[in-house]
Amino acid sequence: MTELDWVPDGIDVSVPSVARTYDYLLGGAHNLAVDRAMGDRMLEVLPGARDLVRMNRAFLRRAVTHLVDSGITQFLDIGSGIPTVGNVHEIAPRAKVVYVDKDPVAVAHGRLLLTGVERAAAVRADLREPEDVLSRPEVVGLLDFDRPIALLALLVVHFSPDSEDPVGYLGRYRDRLAPGSRLVISHATADRRVDTMRAAAATVRRSNSRDQLVYRSHAEVTALFAGFELEEPGVTGCALWRPDGVGAVSDDPDDNTQVYVGVGRKPSAGGR
Repeated sequence: MTELDWVPDGIDVSVPSVARTYDYLLGGAHNLAVDRAMGDRMLEVLPGARDLVRMNRAFLRRAVTHLVDSGITQFLDIGSGIPTVGNVHEIAPRAKVVYVDKDPVAVAHGRLLLTGVERAAAVRADLREPEDVLSRPEVVGLLDFDRPIALLALLVVHFSPDSEDPVGYLGRYRDRLAPGSRLVISHATADRRVDTMRAAAATVRRSNSRDQLVYRSHAEVTALFAGFELEEPGVTGCALWRPDGVGAVSDDPDDNTQVYVGVGRKPSAGGR
């Protein structure tokens, strides 16, 4: 099998993919030379990039485990990327899960991974189009919107500039979710290492990737949870959200707070 045998027809293999680059930084095998080149350039300006994606994955595990313990049995994972070990349906094997990504390679591999898994599905759609996402047959067929759902948006909203109104489209998801539903976000920031993070964003911009990084401050990430009640410890550094010591913390303190994360709960009409 050559490098391109697993790529779906019609994919421009000269353009790097954020999902495939993330897979490369995690040590996965479903990435192309162009993705590895972008990942290597990212590592030149941000040597801790591998630690950042590892800690994001560890946060996913902690957050999903917490939500399952809180009674959540349905997950809508948008911007899920290339399937790797430790996916939501593996962390929560009794839950129903729909993975959504706009990258056709990510979706193709998601469907392959989920062959024979009746409680999970993969859909190609865009986070910024909630009405489309929420109307897909796989979504409405698998998830019960009369019961709480966890909406996961990890390392994806920071590819959406303010002109696309992320607060607004996240609010449209919120309005469709039942009380008790959760919103889980991880989002890169330039509150620290300003020059380094600018260089990282410029690397993505020069790569010809169709996705461009937009950093947000702590206050701006907190604003993404409009209409949700933040669970403790609120919006904080990735490594600082309920750490359990398993792949959660970097030796570099700046890495631990380079990505903001949080979990919000949709209250009932009368409050809790």
